[in-house]
Amino acid sequence: MGWFGQKNKLKQDVNVKPLWVNCKNCKSHIYESEWIENLYVCPNCNYHGNIPSQKRIKLLFDKGSYKEMFSGIGPVDTLNFVDLKGSYKDKFEANKKKTGFSEAVITGRGKVNGISIVAAVMDFRFLGGSLGSATGEKILRATNYAYEKNIPLIIFSESGGARMQEGVLSLMQMAKTCNGIAKLNKKNIPYISVLANPTTGGVTASYAMMGDINIAEPFSVIGFAGRRVIEQTIGEKLPDDFQTAEYLLKHGFVDSIVNRKDMKNYLSNVLSFYNR
Repeated sequence: MGWFGQKNKLKQDVNVKPLWVNCKNCKSHIYESEWIENLYVCPNCNYHGNIPSQKRIKLLFDKGSYKEMFSGIGPVDTLNFVDLKGSYKDKFEANKKKTGFSEAVITGRGKVNGISIVAAVMDFRFLGGSLGSATGEKILRATNYAYEKNIPLIIFSESGGARMQEGVLSLMQMAKTCNGIAKLNKKNIPYISVLANPTTGGVTASYAMMGDINIAEPFSVIGFAGRRVIEQTIGEKLPDDFQTAEYLLKHGFVDSIVNRKDMKNYLSNVLSFYNR
């Protein structure tokens, strides 16, 4: 085999789909097929990894009941932002092709065990699940729909925080989304927040922690500033489990920790209580 043949073979080897997934918590090796079949959850330690938003939606909604809304809303490079890795526009266009959807959140309506709801499901694969102006607009529109139809809202957060390529336009989404959720409170329409791994930055500082009930998936990292930043600021060593779902439950910041496989029934039980 000549040099070019070896080079092409190397390219093919690099592109081979991996057979194994390494658990980020216990470091064990899991067959990828087993990992996916187990809902992206480690069978050894119950660590909950990132799950594609489409699969989460399929797990949540009753078969045939889901309808996506506001799918045409996507990011705009208002600031013509460019850094050393290229333009913001190139980045989000590449993410659109990679994921198959237009933003870091998918919004839609449907039924959960027969109960009508509106849901916004964030996806970490799209620019780290960051909160941009289009993300906030889709969440606000989903909130307004819940308000108009008098049906519950559920948001699944999975985010690295505000999308800084949009500057203050991104930061203003924190107030914008919170204002929409505040309207639901006036009509006693339930809002349930589900915090997945990770939920950080401006998302944590806004709608993710505003739920009438806040639920977390096991081992999820939940916090605002990074651990190292906090330790350097206060000059103290933080507990090993700091900013985990388990730490937040112990200190009263979340109401419960629920396994992914049990989430649908747990949510419908909570919503049934509100519907009495």
